[in-house]
Amino acid sequence: MMGKSHIIISTGITLSILGMADYKITIPVIAVTTISALLPDIDEPNSLLVSRAIPKKFIHFFQFTLVALAAAFCFLGQAFAPWNILLAVLVSLVSFMPTRSLRNVIMILIGTALIALGHDFIPWSFLIGCLLIVCALLPHRGLTHTLYGLTIWILILYFSTNQYDSTIWISGGLSYLLHLLADSVTNRGIRPLPPFDWRLKLNLMSTGTWKGKIVENGFIGLTTLLVWFVFFRDFNF
Repeated sequence: MMGKSHIIISTGITLSILGMADYKITIPVIAVTTISALLPDIDEPNSLLVSRAIPKKFIHFFQFTLVALAAAFCFLGQAFAPWNILLAVLVSLVSFMPTRSLRNVIMILIGTALIALGHDFIPWSFLIGCLLIVCALLPHRGLTHTLYGLTIWILILYFSTNQYDSTIWISGGLSYLLHLLADSVTNRGIRPLPPFDWRLKLNLMSTGTWKGKIVENGFIGLTTLLVWFVFFRDFNF
């Protein structure tokens, strides 16, 4: 499913379940629920979450910076010839990589910077930095689309937020799980327990087709009805 569909379905169902269970829904809960709905796709550089965090304008700026850096190596590092030329060529080659690959490079650089320089934000800087680097190197629907990835995310949320609000890790874990279940209805499915080859694949839809769009919109419609039933049915408009 597409990123916007994941936001609507995972977030809507999660908040509805919390509402029916009389959990207190706060802004942090909504924020974590929304991020968790998109988090499994962080290993996809063109996903909604990554593309919003690292927009094309930033990528173009990064490319321009690399070209300027290559020129500086070439003209200001003549005393180190021919190594300056070699370094300039390598940096230039990186600047011409596809957008998808450049996002991976940027994620690795940001993750490395957070680990090396984010001492004031430990343990968040270390956790986020490692997450960015690992996800940049993983294939799509790899670790993040498994029960291992779900467990890791729940543990991170639990140990970092449970003393403040237990609803946060519950909502984050449930929203992440719903993303995995949504992907399991596609023709590709997911492998929840690698290295076992068993694939959870209900094959109800194929992303990008008109039949898939009908099924996707159907899930969105049902989610909208659930949200209305839980939060708005008693309102007098």
